[in-house]
Amino acid sequence: MQTLNKKSEILRYVGSLQQEVYARPLTYSEGRSSGLKAFDVKNGKMSFRVLADKCLDVSEFSYAGVNMSFLSKPGLQGRGHYDTNGLEAQRSIMGGLFFTAGLENIGAPCSVSGADYPMHGRIRTTPAEHLSSDSFWTDDEYRVKISGEMREAALFGENLVLRRSIETVYGEKSFTLTDEFENESFRDEALMLLYHINLGFPFLSENTKFYLPTSKVTPRDENAKGKEEKYNIMEAPKDNEPEYVFIHELKSDADNNTEILALNPVLKLGLKISWNKKFLPHFMQWKSLASGDYVVGLEPANSLVYGRAWYEEKGNIHRLAPFAKEKNILKFTVLDGDDEIKKAVEAFEKKF
Repeated sequence: MQTLNKKSEILRYVGSLQQEVYARPLTYSEGRSSGLKAFDVKNGKMSFRVLADKCLDVSEFSYAGVNMSFLSKPGLQGRGHYDTNGLEAQRSIMGGLFFTAGLENIGAPCSVSGADYPMHGRIRTTPAEHLSSDSFWTDDEYRVKISGEMREAALFGENLVLRRSIETVYGEKSFTLTDEFENESFRDEALMLLYHINLGFPFLSENTKFYLPTSKVTPRDENAKGKEEKYNIMEAPKDNEPEYVFIHELKSDADNNTEILALNPVLKLGLKISWNKKFLPHFMQWKSLASGDYVVGLEPANSLVYGRAWYEEKGNIHRLAPFAKEKNILKFTVLDGDDEIKKAVEAFEKKF
C-alpha cells in the first residue's frame, strides 16, 4: 500500500475515508449471537470487532484476510443465564482475540465465605455504558476511537469501574487498549485481572513460534509437567489432548516495559503485544493442542490462575483502596512480511 503522510495527500485519493478506515456499529441477528451489539473496525488491511455488550473485548481479528484470533466451539453469543454460572462458563467463553477476566476472580469457579466467584469472573459479560465511537483528524493522523465504561457492583458489595478505550491510527498496523480501573466503594476491594489473549488458525499452526522474554517457566499442574520445554513452539492438533498452562516470569526493561512475539514465518505474519508490568506482574501461557480446541492463550495478569480461594487462603490478594485507580496500556501490532518479522526479532533479542 502506498504510504501517504499528510491529510491533504490522503484526501486526494479518496472521497470518503470509510473506504479505508472506519468504526461501524452493528447488531448480530441470528443464533446465540442474536442481539449482540458490536463495532466493526477496519484500518487498511487490519480488521477487528469490538463487543459493546461484552466489556468492549475484541472478538474477530484479521489482517489481509488472514484470521489471527480464536473462536471456541459455541461460537459468538450474547449474554445469557449461563454466562457466569460455575463450569457452565465453558459454554459461553468464546475466546476472541482477547476477553477480560476478573474483576473478583480469575481461574476456576469457587465459593468463599458464602460468596460465589464464577470462572474468570463477571466483567467479561458486562455491557458498556457511556459508549462512544469516533473517527477524527489530529493534525495529519486519522484516528478511530471506541470507548465506554463497565461497572461490576453489588448491593452491600463491591463497586469497581473499568473505563476502556481502543484506538487505532490510519496507516498503522496496530491498536492500543487503555484501561483505567477505579474503586468507587468506601472499602478496600479485591481486584483480580487477566487479559486472556487468544490466537487461532490459520495464524496459529505448527509453523507458529513464540518469543517470550521468560526467565523461568513453571508448569501449573501434572498435565503440563514435561511440556514446558516446548512453550515456544506450536505442534499439530492431537485428538483429546489435555490443556497445558505454563506460568512465566517475564523480563522487562528499566521502565518495566515488556513484550511478546507470536510469529508464523510461512504466512509471513506476526503479532507483537507490549505492555507495562507495573500492575500486570504475572504472565501465563495456555496451550491447547486438542483437536477442535486448538488455541494458545497469552495472558498478562495481576494475579496467578489459581483462583480467588487460593489467594484468600494465602491472605495476599491484590486490593484497591477506596477511590484509588490503576491504568494498563496494551498495544497490539501486526508484523507484515519477512523484513518486519526479522527486525522485530532482532529488537527483541537485543532488548531481552
